[in-house]
Amino acid sequence: MTKRGINTLKAAAKDQLLAAGRASRKAGLERKFDRMIPKEAERRTASTAFDFGTLDEVRELKIQRAAADLLKIDSPFFRSHDVRAAAHTIIDGREYINFSSYDYCGLNGDPRVNAAAHEAIEQFGTSVSASRVVSGERPLHRELETALARFLGVEDSVVMVSGHATNVTTIGHLLSKSDLVLTDAFIHNSIVEGVRLSGATRLTFRHNDLDHLEELLAKSRHSFGRVLIAVEGLYSMDGDSPPLARLIRLKNRYDAWLLVDEAHALGVVGATGRGLAERDGVDPNAVEIWMGTLSKTLSSCGGFIAGSSSLVEYLKATAPGFVFSVGMPAAQTAAALKSLQLLEAEPERVTQLAKNGHYFLKKAREAGLDVGTSEGLAVIPIIVGDSILAAVVSHRLAEAGINVQPIIYPAVPEKAARLRYFLTSNHTVEDIDKAVAATAECLARTRKEGEGLKLLSDSLSR
Repeated sequence: MTKRGINTLKAAAKDQLLAAGRASRKAGLERKFDRMIPKEAERRTASTAFDFGTLDEVRELKIQRAAADLLKIDSPFFRSHDVRAAAHTIIDGREYINFSSYDYCGLNGDPRVNAAAHEAIEQFGTSVSASRVVSGERPLHRELETALARFLGVEDSVVMVSGHATNVTTIGHLLSKSDLVLTDAFIHNSIVEGVRLSGATRLTFRHNDLDHLEELLAKSRHSFGRVLIAVEGLYSMDGDSPPLARLIRLKNRYDAWLLVDEAHALGVVGATGRGLAERDGVDPNAVEIWMGTLSKTLSSCGGFIAGSSSLVEYLKATAPGFVFSVGMPAAQTAAALKSLQLLEAEPERVTQLAKNGHYFLKKAREAGLDVGTSEGLAVIPIIVGDSILAAVVSHRLAEAGINVQPIIYPAVPEKAARLRYFLTSNHTVEDIDKAVAATAECLARTRKEGEGLKLLSDSLSR
């Protein structure tokens, strides 16, 4: 039986799957498919708006949902938490060990962070009500930007209201059609979208393969104006990182810029959480663009670009995602600033996070689980190799009181579907032991019953 997941099926195969469903002896199953998956031929009448349910893309989503219904598994997405989602959480009144939080250093909900946000609301309200260029500037904005630059060891930084939009607007604004961007194969969507907006040519090098990167540079550099190399300080799907010193040598040799996205590295990588430069002993000023988010370790929302004062000044004056967007709310700015101050004052949070990550990695390997190339920091995948299998195991783990998300195609290649565990400094040894044991047991049981499409096929034939 094939191990491909439903998302990779060709149109003919999907039609066969649907036909199999309709051929079921249970008439109710046939009605479910027909009701849930409208056909492309169904069109609006003259008196109604266009029915987006007839789009092929929407139909594919309905096929996925129908498959989940047949397997009797709940959607693992959009689960609503009743409380602050920390190392433990409550969903629909039930407690879970939570491995789906970016609160790496346990600062979200810290009374000191909450107090700073409350004080900012009392003074400035819940919104700055304008772009910072016009009249939305508040003292907290510059305090946070100065603190971020000092923490990272560069000249200046600029904060924006969305981490995703920070990459999109920065790359989209700095590059143009005559330029080239070389991205790691596992780069985040926000960088891909930024390149698309810029109109620049994009070439992809194999994950963390700097020999391949150099081949592409040697072959293509001369044909373009500006060239940007984009990597992540800690890859959010695999939990590994690139060698920064060699990246710097390459970008200098080929007259390129380097952007390091530290969204998952801040507070995680390096002895005190200052990221890839700290870990590798490299001067951070040797990198043109540092990007990061405020929504993970810094328990707020938004993103930032850090680097030279000239870069920051230019982005503040001209980047559309900054100039034409409302400024960061004062409460969120204050929360990020206080979290950064606590991270700097309490480096033991970073130390404990690393201990937890390394312990999880060790236990997972002992249990025979595939952790890929994870370095055992905050992000550890358990690769299962099939989207449907990942979804079923995630469902069964939820039944066992463990909240962990499946990452499926197209977020990762189909045969690399996984459960993605996010560790925090507040997880205990008992939390980790229970999670690893339950994952190994659920995965083995589900594989024994039949992987991937076999599960779905069996459900269709019952």
